[in-house]
Amino acid sequence: MSRRDERGDPLRDPALYSSRELGQLAFQFRVLALAQDPSVPLLERLRFLCISCTNLDEFFEIRAATVRQAQDFDLPLGPEAMPPAVVLERIHERAAELVEAQYRCWNEVLCPALDEAGVRVLAANRWNARQAQWLRNYFRDEIMPVLSPLALDPAHPFPKILNKTLNIVVEVHGKDAFGRAGHLAVVRAPRSLPRIVRLPPRVSGGEHDFVLLSSILSAFVGDLFPGLEVRGAYQFRVTRNSELIVDEEEVENLALALRDELAGRGYLRAMRLEIAADCPTPVVDALLGNFELDANAVYRIDGPVNLNRVIQVYDLVQRPELKYPPFQPRPLPGSDAMFERMREGDILLHHPYDAFTPVLELVRQAAADPNVLAIKQTLYRTGEDSAIVEALVDAARRGKDVTAVVELRARFDEEANLGFADRLQEAGVQVVYGVVGYKTHAKMLLVVRREGRALRRYVHLGTGNYHAGTARQYTDLGLLTADPDIGADVHQIFQQLSGLSSGVKLKRLLESPFTLHAGLLKRIEREARNARDGREARIVARMNALNEPRVVRALYAASQAGVGIDLVVRGACTLRPGVPGVSDNIRVRSILGRFLEHSRAYWFCNDGAPELFCASADWLERNLLRRVEVAFPILDPALAARVKAEALDNYLADNVDAWLLQPDGSYVRATPAPGEAPHSAQETLLQAVAGGRE
Repeated sequence: MSRRDERGDPLRDPALYSSRELGQLAFQFRVLALAQDPSVPLLERLRFLCISCTNLDEFFEIRAATVRQAQDFDLPLGPEAMPPAVVLERIHERAAELVEAQYRCWNEVLCPALDEAGVRVLAANRWNARQAQWLRNYFRDEIMPVLSPLALDPAHPFPKILNKTLNIVVEVHGKDAFGRAGHLAVVRAPRSLPRIVRLPPRVSGGEHDFVLLSSILSAFVGDLFPGLEVRGAYQFRVTRNSELIVDEEEVENLALALRDELAGRGYLRAMRLEIAADCPTPVVDALLGNFELDANAVYRIDGPVNLNRVIQVYDLVQRPELKYPPFQPRPLPGSDAMFERMREGDILLHHPYDAFTPVLELVRQAAADPNVLAIKQTLYRTGEDSAIVEALVDAARRGKDVTAVVELRARFDEEANLGFADRLQEAGVQVVYGVVGYKTHAKMLLVVRREGRALRRYVHLGTGNYHAGTARQYTDLGLLTADPDIGADVHQIFQQLSGLSSGVKLKRLLESPFTLHAGLLKRIEREARNARDGREARIVARMNALNEPRVVRALYAASQAGVGIDLVVRGACTLRPGVPGVSDNIRVRSILGRFLEHSRAYWFCNDGAPELFCASADWLERNLLRRVEVAFPILDPALAARVKAEALDNYLADNVDAWLLQPDGSYVRATPAPGEAPHSAQETLLQAVAGGRE
């Protein structure tokens, strides 16, 4: 492998970098592997299959759309410098392999296993006469009245097809009452219709028998064309670009501009066409022409085109033995008096093993406490009916000064964030929409409380969102602290976000886009210098993704200097480990299991005086250079040791749920060595929670 490019820097060689887009597709294969894993409970396997399908939708909506835009301007992609046309071709190849694997898993593995367990999702070829009659009646009574079939002719142009909606294209022959010759018609499934229908036990004989709306439409769509011959009916779905583009510097009101953009999001440029496998080529070509797509955008589907909709079965079937066993997170002793508890010392929360309740309690108690003067909080994703939002509303109504920095551009949560921002403003909360050009992704909560003659600051900093639901499904780290320096830093960042301020000098925190990137490079280079000088040097870091070129080059240089580097990167990683002479000392692993790995933690040996940071930021260009992010140190030695043990070393020991990144960009699943006991990082932490209750 060549080590040099035209600028002479061997570490800039494009061959040393993997494609971020192909790395994201590789991650979806790892998710799908959980659906194929017989050791995972059956309904959880179904859930993982649906997650891989939903993730692939988002990939086409965002990443593939970005590549297509780069192709429009003939811009090479990333440090790997691959032409966009080449990337799109490889995306199609890998995505086609993934789709084939998804439907093979559904048709050959999960469907038969679900049948055996008494949970049936019945395709039309499996209906008996009684079921077919009930479904025909259901179609005529519940579905047919809301459908509007549209024949395609000069007076009826192709209808606008909304992003990711279910549609049927129908081949119709014969003449209607007006003498018009039939050819093609389109039937759109309104979003008001349920995508999965449970059959009554009296009809089906089973308690958990389901039929997808797509199967019902395909079977009975001929009833919409009386007197005509329906020669074929084929499901299809189009995926569109969903990246909103708002020129923030040209708009006077970001919220109004975003509302306008959201109205048209569902009809942006088409990226992918999913179509029934048996659809004739001329019909496919007609759809491609309408959506202005080429043949590389077609994915022929052996099953329902909206397979991710089967996720509803997970919630509809109450069979505990087919799901992960329930668990109760650890409560925090003394959380009924959070201010007193935080004054005793810093508190580390490792979700979902530790309850999210202490964070909710801090906001609730701050809202009710007459000594609390102000509450400031960033909100990126909160979920519906958020207890955090309700507590902020309560605080404002009680006369406290409440500021919420709401990130309106949180992808796919824009509409929800606009809604709760309006609610906060109506209650008297000062709502700030962050900084023009920079998403506010930092997770910060600041409470200012009068205690005697002084004011004290109480702070929560986290790696995850203020979302009680995901706090039970994602792994994240949070710090509750009354440390004066950290409190002063957080106060300055809030001042920076809500007002006008030049660069601020922080004592403890690292902040993007100002000091975090430089701070990481400085610490990586310090480890390299220590290694060259014969001192202790090592880096262990955990994140969701890695692609920032200068960070990758710094890690390569540190590896060449002899620094041992272990990275736990859940998703895409453009760094190539194990390349002789470049990254021999770098190891990269991805962990996938019951919970979505979302924690970010960075540990630097520093010649035996280690530094450990937790952060809201991945090591991506966007996080380090184009977002407001915060990395916070764990100053208490005992808590730092706990993060190192639970969130880093524990994951490096995983030989069950780990996937090891190879120099060529592929992944190999880890297995216990001969004589080595199996070790699952997540299961180890779950057992620790259970053991603490015994």
